[in-house]
Amino acid sequence: MSETAYVYRQRVLSEPDWRRFPGWRDVTRQEWLDVQWQRAHCLKNIRQLREVTGDLVDDLFFADLARDQAESATMSMLLPPQMLNTMVPDAPPDSARLRADPVRRYMLPIASDRHPIWPSHPYAMRDSLHEAEMWAAEGLTHRYPTKVLAEVVSTCPQYCGHCTRMDLVGPSTPQVDKYRFALRPGDRLERIVEYLRATPTVRDVVVSGGDVANLPWPRLEDFLSRLLEIEHLRDIRFASKALIGLPQHWLAAGTVAGVERVARVAAERGVSLALHTHANAAAQITPLVAEASRALLGAGLRDVRNQGVLMAGVNDSRDELLDLCFALADGAGVTPYYFYLCDLIPGSEHWRLPLHEAQRLQESIMGYLPGFATPRLVCDVPYAGKHWVHQAASYDRVRGISTWTKSFRGPFDPVAEDPSRQYEYVDPIHTLPAEGQAWWVAQADPRPLPRLNLIGVSSCG
Repeated sequence: MSETAYVYRQRVLSEPDWRRFPGWRDVTRQEWLDVQWQRAHCLKNIRQLREVTGDLVDDLFFADLARDQAESATMSMLLPPQMLNTMVPDAPPDSARLRADPVRRYMLPIASDRHPIWPSHPYAMRDSLHEAEMWAAEGLTHRYPTKVLAEVVSTCPQYCGHCTRMDLVGPSTPQVDKYRFALRPGDRLERIVEYLRATPTVRDVVVSGGDVANLPWPRLEDFLSRLLEIEHLRDIRFASKALIGLPQHWLAAGTVAGVERVARVAAERGVSLALHTHANAAAQITPLVAEASRALLGAGLRDVRNQGVLMAGVNDSRDELLDLCFALADGAGVTPYYFYLCDLIPGSEHWRLPLHEAQRLQESIMGYLPGFATPRLVCDVPYAGKHWVHQAASYDRVRGISTWTKSFRGPFDPVAEDPSRQYEYVDPIHTLPAEGQAWWVAQADPRPLPRLNLIGVSSCG
C-alpha cells in the first residue's frame, strides 16, 4: 500500500489531439466524430500502424510487435483510432513512451511484455471459464441459477489481448485456430429466445459477445425487444467496450434513438436496462466517452457500469484504480462495478496478479469512493463463478493455490456433486517465492488440460 494518502482532485477530461500522430495531421474534427470514418480507419496490421505513427516509433518496437503477433498473440490486432489516441495522450508517442503506456500494454501487446519463462500457466485454457460446457443453446451460457449470458456476436470493434473469450472472438491467429458458431445468426438468436421463454427461473440476461456494437442496431433492437416480451426477465444488460474504444457508435443519432425506444418499453414493463463497458485506465475516459455515456443515460438506461480487469503494469496500484474510478464516476457518469482478476487464458501470465495483490488493492481503495461506486474486486473461479477476492476458503501463498466454495448449483452442475466441493484458482508462478516456483517446476505432468467441448461449433481452420 502507498505510504502517502491519495489526494482527490476533480480532473477535467480532455480529448487527446489526434493530430500529434503524423498520419492523422490532416484529419478534421468532423471526420474524427464520424463513426464510419473511425471504423474505416481501424488499424489491423503493422503497416497501418507505421503509417499513422510515422518516424516517431522505431523499428525495434515494430519488430517486437511482429514477433508477438507471429508467436504469442491470441487476438488479432484491431485498434479504432479513438483507442490508439488514448495511448501516450499528452505527448508524441515515441517508442519509449509507447512501451510504457498502460493502454498499449493490454491493447497492443509486444513480445517483450510476455514472461520469458512462464508466458502461460500450465493450467491455462482457451475457454478458461468453461462457458461452452454450460451452453443451454449455442452461445447461451447458463452458469448461475437465475442468470444467463447470451453471446450474440463473435466480433468486436477492437480486440483486447487478454480477451477471456479468445477461443471464439475475432479471426484466427497463428497460435489460435478460432472456433465459429455453427448456426446462422438468426437461428441462433431464435433458439436463445426460445430457451428463455421456456425457462422461468431466469430473470437476468447479459447480452454480450464479442461486442454488441458489432451487431447492426436493427438486429440488436429486435433481439432486446423480444427479450422484453418475456415476462419473467427483470434485468437486461448489454455489453460494449465500444463505449470506450468507439464512443462515436453510441453517439450516432440513430443508435441513441433506438436505445430510447427500447428503454421506454423497458421502463413501461418494469425491467432494468443497463449497459456494461470495459475501461482499464483513466486515460481512456475522454469527453467523447463521457458524452456517449450521458447520451445513453439520457435515452433512459438505468445505469452505465464499468467492468475492468486487474492487470500488472496497467492498473495494479491504488492510485491508478482510484484515478480511473473517479474519471468514470465524476467525468462520465459511469459506475465503477467490477474489476476481475485476469482469467487463466494462454499467454496472460504477464498481466495476471496474484490473489493477495488483489486483496491488498481492494483494501487500499476503501473509504475514498461512495459505497455504490466502490468497485468489487473479484475472482471468476472456473466452475464456481464470481467471488469477492476475500472469499477464498483457503490460500497457499507459497504454491499460489487458492480454494473456493459456492453456495449455488447451476443447471449444468452434476446432480450428485458434493456441496462441500472446493474449486481451485492459481496465482502466476513467477510471483511465487522460490519454494513455490520450484514446486511447480517439479510437477512433471501438471493437471491435464481438458479437451474443449464446444457443442454446435466448428473450427474455422
